[in-house]
Amino acid sequence: MSKNARLSLIIVAVVAVVVAGFFLFSRTDTTAAPQSADGKVTVVEYLDLECPSCRAAHPGVEKLKGEYGDRVTFDVRHFPIPSHRNAELAAVAVEAAGAQGKRDEMIKVMFEAQPQWGGQQTSQRAAFRLFAEQLGLDQAAFEKALDDSALRTRVLASRDEGSKAGVTGTPTFFVNGTKFTGAPTYDALKKAIEKELS
Repeated sequence: MSKNARLSLIIVAVVAVVVAGFFLFSRTDTTAAPQSADGKVTVVEYLDLECPSCRAAHPGVEKLKGEYGDRVTFDVRHFPIPSHRNAELAAVAVEAAGAQGKRDEMIKVMFEAQPQWGGQQTSQRAAFRLFAEQLGLDQAAFEKALDDSALRTRVLASRDEGSKAGVTGTPTFFVNGTKFTGAPTYDALKKAIEKELS
């Protein structure tokens, strides 16, 4: 093979690689974030555990979780409203329970007992300790976690993230990255999820 022919083949190969790279990296991703690579739907909920509207939406969300199983990922994030005296500590308590594998269970207990502890202007730490006891958590570890600055920082970072995403109140839902508008009833959320699944 002549030197010129070899050079021509090299040039053709380089051009082919460049063109392939261009098409590979210039493809537009039309899926709404956050959506997993396998096409599942992700529902992100920003909630305040002291918020009555969040409590009202919770049974519908739990029903949807049961119905969709692995097809839909539900991601609960904290957005404690500053005017709610115990919302931030409640969020920390949920994360403390999560460290012992009981995050969802603590959220459920928090909402069930919300009429008793919500809206109080005194610390509800004793009530949260009682919830932990009911769930069979290691009390010493739970107590220590309630004072863990890293957990508090995580809760506040979640609220900051929500603010940047446009959350102004709770509950606020995002279905595959699109902010859900309207009352977050079971039927309305189901309709939004079905739209993404189709």
